[in-house]
Amino acid sequence: MSDRIVLRVGESLVAGGPPGTAAEPEVAIGEMDGPFGSAFANLLGDQVKGHSRVLALLNTDVMVRPPTLCVSKVTVKDSRYTNILMGTVQYATAMGVLDAVRSGDIPKDKCDELGIIVSVWLNPGIVEVKDLDHQVLFDIHRKATTQAIHKAMTFQPSIDWLLENQDKVVHKYFEKGLKGE
Repeated sequence: MSDRIVLRVGESLVAGGPPGTAAEPEVAIGEMDGPFGSAFANLLGDQVKGHSRVLALLNTDVMVRPPTLCVSKVTVKDSRYTNILMGTVQYATAMGVLDAVRSGDIPKDKCDELGIIVSVWLNPGIVEVKDLDHQVLFDIHRKATTQAIHKAMTFQPSIDWLLENQDKVVHKYFEKGLKGE
């Protein structure tokens, strides 16, 4: 594939596990030799207290390709949260990226040219979960990352689907607000 991937954006929600384990990553994917690469480098170099940006790793000293930056959507204030985010979730993100390469959503021949930014959602209540099942948390975040990348690379949902379903889909928190919840 020789076509440039200037910028693709996607998201996914995977829930259904124990409380606090839902994942809702948002991804941006693009060529590192243009504006996306500048944004990637700026995020990596401009660390913000409580919102650390870390590379997705299989383990210390083993970064995935395409290079992937995990950015927390939640302000990190707790060491247990940090350990879960920078352990189980970081690893799940890395594995999800490799799953996307293996499936062909990310072209293997573009892995050295692309970068991925993953805005990671980890419920802050996770620190209160006793006997947290790290395998379930890992599986959910891995699947969500893979799905978000797939949706970004295949332009999902399509504009036709959105226009057809615009009045059928109601945002669940809007609906709760209408109900006074």
